[in-house]
Amino acid sequence: MANVLITGASGFIGSFLVEKGLELGHTIYAAIRQSSSKKYLQDKRINFVYVQLDNTESLTQQWKQLKAEGIHFDYVVHNAGVTKVRDNDEFDQVNNGYTQNLMNSLAQAEMQPKKFIFVSSLAAYGPGKDNFQPIKDADIPCPVTHYGKSKLKAENFLKEQDLMPYLIFRPTGVYGPRETDYYTFFKSINNHIEVYIGSSSQLLSFIHVFDLVDVIFKSMNSEIVNKAYFVTDGNSYTTQQFAQITKQLLQKRTVRIVIPAFIVKCVFAVTERWARFRNQITVLNKDKYNELISENWSCNSTQTMIDFNFKPEYTLKKGVKVTLDWYKKNKWL
Repeated sequence: MANVLITGASGFIGSFLVEKGLELGHTIYAAIRQSSSKKYLQDKRINFVYVQLDNTESLTQQWKQLKAEGIHFDYVVHNAGVTKVRDNDEFDQVNNGYTQNLMNSLAQAEMQPKKFIFVSSLAAYGPGKDNFQPIKDADIPCPVTHYGKSKLKAENFLKEQDLMPYLIFRPTGVYGPRETDYYTFFKSINNHIEVYIGSSSQLLSFIHVFDLVDVIFKSMNSEIVNKAYFVTDGNSYTTQQFAQITKQLLQKRTVRIVIPAFIVKCVFAVTERWARFRNQITVLNKDKYNELISENWSCNSTQTMIDFNFKPEYTLKKGVKVTLDWYKKNKWL
């Protein structure tokens, strides 16, 4: 069994990484901020490490102290990051800058792990071409959001450094229990409303959070390093198929509303300016618009399945059912 450091451990994906690691018998170090919620981190076997990822010197001293106590990390899963910000510069500061701080501090403290595993995103590559061919690693990345650009910068840093071996995973749409973004979609369907922006034929790909954490831990047992992978359930779905699966499972009829893209663009522009004026965060912005009008978010994860003997357990229908059951049990729906 291994010592595994997981950053962003209090979040949606991070909390499931912690649970999976404990299930497998690893010693888990959950790196969180002092202010982070421990709602989903109640297991007494968790070792908490309170970090300031914006301070390389502080991190270095922290790792040196743990090293002096006889603690060493076999693997580091860097999952911490932001998807919503008040100022777009924060994306680069956190998703890229904190990644560099963490890796540099580990190297300076001579605490290099066997693998530094970075949880990136399909957004780092951006949408696929209009011919609806799945995005592949050989394609030229063209992110359409500030979030995606910040993840790509972090990926490029990892590929250029020689401090320690790394793996990069680019999950597609991650959903499952505790998730709050897709929850908005499920809640809308539950309220009999089915909304599309411009078209219902946008091509999507998904990965259930249980499958994502599974492949990340599988990768620790391999000899593979210094490569990047897309992570999906192996299928692609239109937004209409996604809605149909959800309606069937919720047993709901809906009113179908198609909003012209130009109207959404205008509304989001106003919303973004108003939020900036009030120093608030909004997801109804230019980046979200760019995501919504991009028609091809399908990608090829065949190599991921081959290299790590990864067989996704959750099809979209099975995964959505598990997710909706959790929402109902916890009175979110």
